[in-house]
Amino acid sequence: MAAATPTAGANLNAIPAPVKQTLSGNYLSFTGGDNDWSQQYLPELYEAEVERYGDRSVSSFLRMVGAEMPMSSDQIIWSEQGRLHLSYTGALVIATGVVTIAASGTHAVRVGQTVVIKGASSGKVAKAYVSAVNAGATTMTLKRYDAAAFNTSGNTFTDGETVNLFVFGSEFKKGTNGMTGAVTPSFATFTNNPIIIKDKYEISGSDASQIGWVEVTGEAGQNGYLWYLKAEGDTRTRFEDYLEMAVVEGEAAAASSGAAGEGLVGTEGLFAAIEDRGHITAGVVGSSAADDLGSFDEILKKLDKQGAIEENMLFNNREVSLAIDDMLAAQNSYGAGGTSYGVFNNSADMALNLGFSGFRRGSYDFYKTDWKYLNDAVTRGLIDDIRGVLVPAGTSTVYDKILGKNIKRPFLHVRYRASEADDRKMKSWVTGSVGGASTSDLDAMEVHYLSERCLVVQGANNFMLFV
Repeated sequence: MAAATPTAGANLNAIPAPVKQTLSGNYLSFTGGDNDWSQQYLPELYEAEVERYGDRSVSSFLRMVGAEMPMSSDQIIWSEQGRLHLSYTGALVIATGVVTIAASGTHAVRVGQTVVIKGASSGKVAKAYVSAVNAGATTMTLKRYDAAAFNTSGNTFTDGETVNLFVFGSEFKKGTNGMTGAVTPSFATFTNNPIIIKDKYEISGSDASQIGWVEVTGEAGQNGYLWYLKAEGDTRTRFEDYLEMAVVEGEAAAASSGAAGEGLVGTEGLFAAIEDRGHITAGVVGSSAADDLGSFDEILKKLDKQGAIEENMLFNNREVSLAIDDMLAAQNSYGAGGTSYGVFNNSADMALNLGFSGFRRGSYDFYKTDWKYLNDAVTRGLIDDIRGVLVPAGTSTVYDKILGKNIKRPFLHVRYRASEADDRKMKSWVTGSVGGASTSDLDAMEVHYLSERCLVVQGANNFMLFV
């Protein structure tokens, strides 16, 4: 049987060169066939990813002004004290000197007490004695101390006009009995609910083991040539931002809302609490330095009527921050000296290191800083309807119904669910069969994130929202 004759491969170079030299036939073709090898040279690579947005995280607000404390219930309840002195609004009947409390409300004014009364439309001010109170405590009869009377043509009050009044004391004749009735202190009770916040990152086992040519870095400190390191780090950083954003923007679900129909309760966030129980101040600054100072003085007047808390922090967008700078610059050296930095251990350096600059107006100290959340183009900077927030520094005393006693808490603080069995402040765990996890036969790594928390805004009457 004849031996088989070997055949040459299609690209076999069977013709030897007589001398050592490079010939076109000595090499495989880069451009032959279906593969395009024309880009055979390694390009100049910038391995590191360009951080064109800087630190992309928008959280830090609550870390600077609040605290975090555990809770073990589905609801948090707290009470806030009412006003010490009595004041009311009502409609004045000229003929009888009777004031009917507005909106069919009741009052705690008693016979024998003395009041100051002012007409809302007439502007007339008078002092009067309470001679009678009806059985339902919805009206009171007043007798003026001056020569005029409510039912004479010489007075300047208008029949039926709205009047404001407050109690400043009492007077009794000789040999009479004491005060009838007593005033029971009033208080307001508020509640909030924690919400469960979740997120997840997932990558297949094959992709997790694939190296790239871009060196990645992230806000969480991760770095390397494995892209999933960045992706997981970005997911974690985004979730940490959500922990703050959710309690700043949160809104309680109304009973008839679509969210409630899905079984959700929502939570009252910072903006919602201020809109409900605080102050909303439009056009605070931004017109001119002189006008801005006048507008800022209006803020001081509002603070005087509330808790008159001496130290306050301003978290502003860029527009308001620059306008305040212009306002202060127009006052020459105003604000230099005499400013207390008590909230920062009385250290100006510490305040500046945290990004705060301080100034004093009247009897109030203010520390202002930019709030990145209001400037960022993909958060509130996109909506651009809130320009800043005024937050009081320090603590408030409230009655905690769970503990059954008065406690001191920061005006702004986060409560998260935690017990000996489970701490839900910030949980993360890995499932699957990649990245060290061996919990299932899924050829992937799943990183889960969970938190359950809410924000408590105490004394919201001392907060202001700049719109």
